[in-house]
Amino acid sequence: MDTATAFRTELLQVATAVAQEKNIDKEEVLEAMEAAISKAGRAKYGHEHDIRAHIDRRSGEVKLRRFREVVEEVTDEHTQIRLDDARAKEPDIQVGAFVTEELPPIDLGRIAAQTAKQVITQQVREAERERQYEEYKDRVGEVVNGIVKRNEFGNVHVDLGRAEAIIRRDETLPREAYRNGDRVRAYIYDVRREQRGPQIFLSRSHPQFMARLFTQEVPEIYDGIIDIKSVARDPGSRAKIAVISHDSSIDPVGACVGMRGSRVQAVVNELQGEKIDIIPWSPDPATFVVNALAPAEVSKVVLDEDQGRIEVVVPDDQLSLAIGRRGQNVRLASQLTGWDIDILTEEEESKRRSEEFHQRSQMFIDALDVDDVIAHLLVAEGFTAIDQVAYVPLEDLTEIEGFDDDVAEELRSRARQYLEEQERQATEQRRELGVDDAVAEIDGLTAPMLVKLGENGIKTLDDLGELANDELIELLGDDAPGTEEADRIIMAARAHWFDEADTAAETPDRETAADGDEARA
Repeated sequence: MDTATAFRTELLQVATAVAQEKNIDKEEVLEAMEAAISKAGRAKYGHEHDIRAHIDRRSGEVKLRRFREVVEEVTDEHTQIRLDDARAKEPDIQVGAFVTEELPPIDLGRIAAQTAKQVITQQVREAERERQYEEYKDRVGEVVNGIVKRNEFGNVHVDLGRAEAIIRRDETLPREAYRNGDRVRAYIYDVRREQRGPQIFLSRSHPQFMARLFTQEVPEIYDGIIDIKSVARDPGSRAKIAVISHDSSIDPVGACVGMRGSRVQAVVNELQGEKIDIIPWSPDPATFVVNALAPAEVSKVVLDEDQGRIEVVVPDDQLSLAIGRRGQNVRLASQLTGWDIDILTEEEESKRRSEEFHQRSQMFIDALDVDDVIAHLLVAEGFTAIDQVAYVPLEDLTEIEGFDDDVAEELRSRARQYLEEQERQATEQRRELGVDDAVAEIDGLTAPMLVKLGENGIKTLDDLGELANDELIELLGDDAPGTEEADRIIMAARAHWFDEADTAAETPDRETAADGDEARA
């Protein structure tokens, strides 16, 4: 076997070996070699030339060619050739095709060989990175096992076998320490391309890590009979997990706990002793919140769906249990349910309701000029505002014990007079503050709201239109509408912007048409 043949054979053997070692396609390695030899060829014959190498996939023979594009007019004589000159060599050639000239094979000297090696190494590394990214980008959400390679400033680098991943310091459990060679199990929460290659980010503190561990330990979850609806964790300390069963004969909590706690204990051991509360999920928010606050007992629940808040009343001796150490129990329950939870004792709730009863009674006494007996009756029947009395159907008032038609009609009349006077005063105040009538005409803004806007410097449609919905809600305070209504009010204030834009767009067309008419005249 001559030297050239040996070289060709060795070239293919090296490509095969590198492909197997790096677990990438052999074709990618050969393309990297071609790029390296092309670069070496340009270094010998001139970088201004378009020189390309080709390695025969069967024999390993290397051919070096110079490419020139066929053009009508040459602007670069190194990479282009006129059509007439090209047809002298190939009669049927067309513009856009390439004329190729075979170059003598090059002897890779020390510098050229070094350059080729660098190019091959770089190309192979990039191919390996791309393979890693393609393999792991669809594995986000999986739990993987690996071996600790090194620990740098609390960041743990993990060998997954076919790639390397990292567990950042804030994604580990408190008091966990890893040494080289330790086995570790973690959750893939992100895979992304970065300058130094694909980065695979692992976590042991992510809520879904615990959910995946339960999926591995509980066959009913894996089979879809039991669903994990939500998870909340204080990593390394305590967690809550809400589950529901689609089979009425299977208890979701019991299935997750396992015989003598074997299933939940396996998860607890993996999470370094993290205490886990398994909660039955319920579509009813009040029931779900009560379950989530376990082990504390709950006396009463009051929902405020508009604000996304829920008020929970507990016996006095259950307060510390419901809140938990450093607020941990109520915080996890809030994360689990998605509701903001306020906890009151029965004594606090009773005191607050007494104060509210007194305040509302006094409001009716002052506004309607009635005695405290009538005011107390109105509050006891659930009336909380003057407009409720003003516009309630007459029969709703006459149903109150001691109220006949005359009393009911008089109360409605006084309530309406009071509201009209309040509206008149607020309108005067609004005008004194300089709030435009155009703002006042927006549906949904009451006179008291307009006064608050004026006091905060919101006086024109532009002022109102420039607000975000949360800013408007903050400015209006107790009078604030919900988020959707706030969005609608702001969009109504912005409406004139679009009208002006449409008018501006139409004006040039009219001017052009007018100019055309003048020209024809």
